[in-house]
Amino acid sequence: MTIPSILGTLSTEEFLTEYWQKKPLLIRNAFPNFESPLTPDELAGLSLEEEVESRIVFEQGESGPWELQHGPFDESIFAQLPESCWSLLVQGADLWVPEVKALLPHFNFLPPWRVDDVMVSYAPVGGSVGPHFDYYDVFLLQGQGQRRWQVGHFCDQQSPLVAGTPLRILQAFEVVDEWVLHPGDMLYLPPGISHWGVAENDCLTYSIGFRSPSLTDMLDDLTTELMTQGNSCYYRDPSLTPHMATEAIDPAFIEQVQAMLRELAEDKTLLGDWFARYMTAPKYPELIDEADVDRRATIDGKRYLNGEQVDK
Repeated sequence: MTIPSILGTLSTEEFLTEYWQKKPLLIRNAFPNFESPLTPDELAGLSLEEEVESRIVFEQGESGPWELQHGPFDESIFAQLPESCWSLLVQGADLWVPEVKALLPHFNFLPPWRVDDVMVSYAPVGGSVGPHFDYYDVFLLQGQGQRRWQVGHFCDQQSPLVAGTPLRILQAFEVVDEWVLHPGDMLYLPPGISHWGVAENDCLTYSIGFRSPSLTDMLDDLTTELMTQGNSCYYRDPSLTPHMATEAIDPAFIEQVQAMLRELAEDKTLLGDWFARYMTAPKYPELIDEADVDRRATIDGKRYLNGEQVDK
């Protein structure tokens, strides 16, 4: 079955060349006649479950601005929430709701193993999670109501953040573009672009996020994999001369370490096997038996499922 394009008038090639990880793109009516697979009450119900990762963000909480509370929540909390300026966010809704998971094939112009999850958020009027930026690509699909999205400049780890909150709220936010999204409209944001989405009324937003692990996390996992395989490589000196027997570290020592790392990086079989395992490892491994988890990839004719090679 042919899946309709969600890129509007753009071809896949144009999107990947001009926008992917480069600049934002607003797509009006990306999902024509879209009806939200979830209602606000159903989303709240998911946040009561122990297995489901959820949180509520208050713009003004009891402990100060941009307060964060983690689920699972008790049903009574929803009767105590203010009428405005808060957001409920539920991660991994695609694991629990088949109709949410059915959104993912529409993004088949991207590698499926790059998908992280579908987060669904509900907010009454004024609700948001503040001006911030992410390190990953995300498509923001409006499911119900209207949300005003403001987009700013690119940010990085040096961008000043508001102190006293666990959220990464930007101290300064300069608006470059601004749109109000209606059901079926979608906004693509590349990594690093600052943005701020505020509910115009009761609204649901579907965030289709793509994995972007940090290099430190990747190296940590690769090191663990090498240790598991017993694939240890020990340091050896370069050719020494008498003048190198000083406190000063000769450049030859650094070049030796570079050569050892380069040799590891050039082992494509080892790196390919590790990368396939790493990128298909489920976000919530403890839920494999309960949720519909099937992260798949192939490399060099080998198939991987949920972090494991499935054919030798």
